[in-house]
Amino acid sequence: MWWIVLALLVLIVMIRIWYRLQSGHCTSQKTLDGKTVIITGASAGIGKSSAFDLARRNARVILACRNLEKAQKVADEIIRDTGNTSVVVRKLDTSDLSSVRSFARKIVETEDSLHILINNAGMVGHHKRKHTADGLELTMATNHYGHFLLTNLLLNLLKKSAPSRIVNVSSKMHEFCSVLDPEDLNFEKSSYSMFTSYNQSKLCNVLFTLELAERLRGSGVTANSLHPGVVDTEITYKMGGFPGYSQAFLFKLMGKDCDLGAQTIIHLAVAEEVEGLSGKYFVDCKETESSKLAQHRGIAKKLWLASELDVKLENEEMM
Repeated sequence: MWWIVLALLVLIVMIRIWYRLQSGHCTSQKTLDGKTVIITGASAGIGKSSAFDLARRNARVILACRNLEKAQKVADEIIRDTGNTSVVVRKLDTSDLSSVRSFARKIVETEDSLHILINNAGMVGHHKRKHTADGLELTMATNHYGHFLLTNLLLNLLKKSAPSRIVNVSSKMHEFCSVLDPEDLNFEKSSYSMFTSYNQSKLCNVLFTLELAERLRGSGVTANSLHPGVVDTEITYKMGGFPGYSQAFLFKLMGKDCDLGAQTIIHLAVAEEVEGLSGKYFVDCKETESSKLAQHRGIAKKLWLASELDVKLENEEMM
């Protein structure tokens, strides 16, 4: 039996090496002097790696995080390692609409400009459906609604700072959604599962980007989405149970590390070749086709309107 184990280990190592070698890398050497960046969910994983990279490029980096203590430790680490002292932490819980509004209000009051908004914070969902205080399904609130509202609230600042960029972190898992009902985004009529909610939220990220790019045409603000790849991050451990731990184990064995997983985020944030490009979907730093459903402009428009209603977007908050 030992040879079976050995063969399996060799296969795993080969897959790991192949996957990492063919992964995309951001090759841009662009610096970000005088530029301001917001990264949601920047206290761990690919958000943290992105923050390190953009701080090395001398940007002012705002870590928008739920856990302030954890985020401050990351900020201190970034400052110590990069020498960039313009790294700050702000409280943001994307699952809580009042937190999103409070965060955005403070940004508008205290920041003169915003050049890059990276909507990265996310969760994989719970085994049982949970609702937020706003009545939204938790995974959808964290991954879609919070970023939808945040982006709308910061659009005027992004336009004022143009050329500027919005980067939405989605997932290849959006391809596993065969249908989307904008009137039932919170699973009040359809059956719920943690995988369905996650996949749907990631589909919404791509559709939101599609409609956002259309609405921003001619403004100097671009919006693109991406799949970061199979990445070994703590988000998989938070799934819990056998599915979560087995997936986390496989990701650790064969997936990208966080620095490699952050490359497409960084590419969309800084690369010269994507300047002016908007409404696209990227994998491994290359423009790629999303699912057919994710390219449906009619559904994208309906999702936007449904999201406006669900987050109670006021007239003065609309773009």
